[in-house]
Amino acid sequence: MTLPRHPPGRPAERPPERPSEDVDAVVVGGGIGGLVAGYTLVGRGLRVVLLEASDRVGGPVRGGSFAALPRVPVDLGAESFAARGTAVADLAAELGLRVVEPAPRPAWGYAAGRAFPLPAAGVLGIPSVPWARDVRRAIGWPGVARASLDRVLPRFVADTTDLGTLTRSRLGRRVAERLVAPVAAGVHSAPLDRLDVATVAPGLLEAFHLEASLSKGVESLRAAAPAGSAVRGVDGGIHALVEALAGEIAASAEEWVDSPRVDQTGPIHTAVRLRQEVVGVERADDGAWVVRTAAGGRLESARLVVTTPAVAPLVAPWVGDGTVRAPRPERGADVWLVTLLLEAPELDAAPRGSGMLVAPDEDRPSGRKGPAVRAKALTHATAKWPWLAERVRDAAGPGVHVVRLSYGRLGAETVPPTPEEAARDASALLGVDLTDRVRDHLLQRWDGALPPPTPAYRADVAAFGAAVGHTPGLAVTGGWVAGTGLAAIVAHAQATVAAL
Repeated sequence: MTLPRHPPGRPAERPPERPSEDVDAVVVGGGIGGLVAGYTLVGRGLRVVLLEASDRVGGPVRGGSFAALPRVPVDLGAESFAARGTAVADLAAELGLRVVEPAPRPAWGYAAGRAFPLPAAGVLGIPSVPWARDVRRAIGWPGVARASLDRVLPRFVADTTDLGTLTRSRLGRRVAERLVAPVAAGVHSAPLDRLDVATVAPGLLEAFHLEASLSKGVESLRAAAPAGSAVRGVDGGIHALVEALAGEIAASAEEWVDSPRVDQTGPIHTAVRLRQEVVGVERADDGAWVVRTAAGGRLESARLVVTTPAVAPLVAPWVGDGTVRAPRPERGADVWLVTLLLEAPELDAAPRGSGMLVAPDEDRPSGRKGPAVRAKALTHATAKWPWLAERVRDAAGPGVHVVRLSYGRLGAETVPPTPEEAARDASALLGVDLTDRVRDHLLQRWDGALPPPTPAYRADVAAFGAAVGHTPGLAVTGGWVAGTGLAAIVAHAQATVAAL
């Protein structure tokens, strides 16, 4: 981060620095990682201040509502979490929220200009049985013939550099482009060749080396996975987690704002402080962390939790022997989400299950007719979440649906989609003409904050995290460290701050 710009030849004008606040812990960053870290520390009885540079907390978790249905909440960011582990479900229950399962409908894929149900037994689109009927529908007999070689190729015929290279080396191009690309690239907003295998598919490499086959490795992982849906949601939307966590942290300040150790001249009557850009981090002679903000704030604390890569360079001089390099994340993809409120009784039958993942258009045959689809994913939200379908039906009557489309791939300029374009894409994907069915829409942009988990970046993060682990009173967490997904971020944040 940098100080505010100032005219050349003149010194930067700093706001007057307020007297130092002495608290038990400072958390920098108000995304899910920061909120969970702050909440966990508050639960240990510590006085916590959470600093967020923007005007809202939650990161890519946010809620909203249509003007036409103001009392029906919808997620404008993350809308589910992976069912692996119990960290998110336990946290939600602790906060008084109800965890729900999606309706038992399949997900679909869209590649080479056509739609098909995604194979039921797979990991990130990698099939466990290459000749299964649902796999054959997606990749055709030529793809099946190539993918089946995975069962007889020797173990050393594999390139594990990244997820794309590994999949192609074992199962061939069609599996990579028509099955794995829609799923993995859709989840991580990055091409397959930029995804570190161990990060995006924990346990997959170990299973492959044990079974000497990628598809058999997937089969063993699936056999060990618990039965039921792979994802969960929250009644009322995932964004309810953000509101509950922020509320608990803010409420904790009521117990300590009158302490004589806390200066009363600044915005200290809340533990969650917005528009507080951190511009400096130092260590006092007694080892305390000193955090300075652009607004002139100065906090001292024995504990500092950094949940955003933007602040990593500020703490790097104090990590280890001072020579460790802060990770330099590549900018992630800019993502636009268009949420449509549609009057379309034809969607009552959920013609494409709970939603669709779209392969990049380069796999589309040149002679294939039909409109190109720019969206990378579609979620039929009212088909996926029974709680939302019920609330929409109660508020708007039968035949009204919520459909969400996602736009934005790494390395490509993302032109903001219009509601008309989103309706055309939804029509092509769902097989129903929806161009004149839009009653309302919501448009949300997410700037490329989450870096793609490339092998080089994950190595830098691991080295930095190891050095931080030997630095008293310092912890780093958040999606830039833990990886994509609420399940990974929540569990990592809880475990990390426990050591403080």
